[in-house]
Amino acid sequence: MDIATAAKLWDADPGWLNTASYGLPPRRAYEELQAVLTDWRHGSSDWKPWDASVGRSREAFARLIGAPAADVSVSSTVSQIMSTVATALPPGARVLVPEIEFTSNLFPWAVAADIETVPEDRLADAITGATTAVAFSLVQSATGYVANLPEIMAAARAHDALVIADASQAAGWLPIDVTGIDALACAAYKWLMAPRGAAFGYLSPRLRDRMRPLAANWYGGADEGGSYYGPPLRLAPDARAFDLSPAWFSYVGAAPALELLNEIGIQQIHDHDVALANRFRTGLGLEPSDTAIVSVDAPGERLEAAGIRAAVRAGRVRASFHVYTTTDDVDRALDALT
Repeated sequence: MDIATAAKLWDADPGWLNTASYGLPPRRAYEELQAVLTDWRHGSSDWKPWDASVGRSREAFARLIGAPAADVSVSSTVSQIMSTVATALPPGARVLVPEIEFTSNLFPWAVAADIETVPEDRLADAITGATTAVAFSLVQSATGYVANLPEIMAAARAHDALVIADASQAAGWLPIDVTGIDALACAAYKWLMAPRGAAFGYLSPRLRDRMRPLAANWYGGADEGGSYYGPPLRLAPDARAFDLSPAWFSYVGAAPALELLNEIGIQQIHDHDVALANRFRTGLGLEPSDTAIVSVDAPGERLEAAGIRAAVRAGRVRASFHVYTTTDDVDRALDALT
């Protein structure tokens, strides 16, 4: 499916440049969710069809990052996933984090370990034998900076440090291969365009051996759908042991959105999104870059007056471009700013 055809599957009003805050659902996701909400309203369905969406979402996310579905857990927030990953850290652990990092991937480490912060482009150089783990965003929320993953992984391997990544601003437009990553968490309501309340965690087998399921529950039971009552503790032998009991309706919306992303192809989406971001950068006299997020010093009130919806982060206008964004959206924003 080409981008022009795919874009017709959304109902985006002109001027939405804020996917880094939340993504817009494709029509098929919105319609599936509305149908289920009607079933819920009238009591005309069991919950098991809703729960099937969790399995669909897990499979689709696994495909998106090149992982087995058995290595993917479901959750509701990145911070919950990261807090559980933190149980793998030994006493006195030292975690290296970028100076500018969203707190869902900072506070869990500050609670569980000693943290060291460095500029985001110095992460690989700062990994030493004293580093237990390096935790960072694949794409930085405020600036759009794309981490140099190969360099970070090579340095981490050299010092046997864990590699822990937040993909919330990357998955859905940036091609991802989790080979060499120990843990990856992703909130699905941004570039994956799901309702808020769906999140995914890739947990490598070597990491899971060190982890403790902080929120063990019926959904993570070894007998899927049958671990309702009584001892003994019987958790799944794979990443499902770390599942949270899912917010079903969020996954009803997530499944068709993730499946559509895979159908279109992330590389094609990446090329589209980055081309639009660079059109915006060029129009503002900036050099091209490799990201779908653009952070600029600009009068945000002009965008608002022109009906352009973007965000302000760290005192700068943040514009973000996704599969449903058009050149007209970009040019309207440039007209407002220039």
